[in-house]
Amino acid sequence: MSKKIQEIIATARKENRLFLLEPESKALIKEVGIATTDFHVAANAGEAKEVAKKIGFPIVMKILSPHIIHKTDAGGVKLNIHSEKEAEEAFNEIVANAKQYKKDAEIRGVLIEKMVKPSTEIIVGVTRDPTFGPAIMFGLGGIFVELLKDVSFRIAPITERDAKQMIHEIKALPMLQGFRGGPNVDLNQVIDVLLKISKLSVDFIDDILEIDLNPIFAYNDNLLTVDARIILTEKN
Repeated sequence: MSKKIQEIIATARKENRLFLLEPESKALIKEVGIATTDFHVAANAGEAKEVAKKIGFPIVMKILSPHIIHKTDAGGVKLNIHSEKEAEEAFNEIVANAKQYKKDAEIRGVLIEKMVKPSTEIIVGVTRDPTFGPAIMFGLGGIFVELLKDVSFRIAPITERDAKQMIHEIKALPMLQGFRGGPNVDLNQVIDVLLKISKLSVDFIDDILEIDLNPIFAYNDNLLTVDARIILTEKN
């Protein structure tokens, strides 16, 4: 087992958190070889300007707080920021929104990421079946998960054959095969992510309750996880 993953989980446990902060979630899945967007954390508006300039525009900014899971609901996400001035203003607005949303929330700064080129969105996740344990989920990502509910499931651990079947079970598969000018995704890369998430869910079955990688942007030649959420199990 990865020592770094154990350390990430131990930090959350020490702080009595049942969810990982986004930088922790992304660091964890990077540790198992799943590509994510690069990120930096700014502690104040001045740092936000400097980080934004270093990363290059446009950027995305998100609140970082152990007390705010649903960042969008808290007004804690800003997209398409194109200048240092906008970055400074966005930092102050995000923090103000977060404090208004939850007055006693601990604010650890703002996460800053480069905006990536949009593409077809997929979701890979883990839910916990009360009888059978971790279940791996695959489907079309973004808003389409709730709208279309076009997803497939398998109980972990899954095999390569299971992963292939999961991919071919969704009705939206043509969207990953060049439909109307969309990306012709290397499905072997999708299989690879599914197998890695399956192994992670089994290796850390006592600690990881849920995983939600949504969206993962699927391009012709690679996959990139834009948002990652990991929930931990309760421990007595």
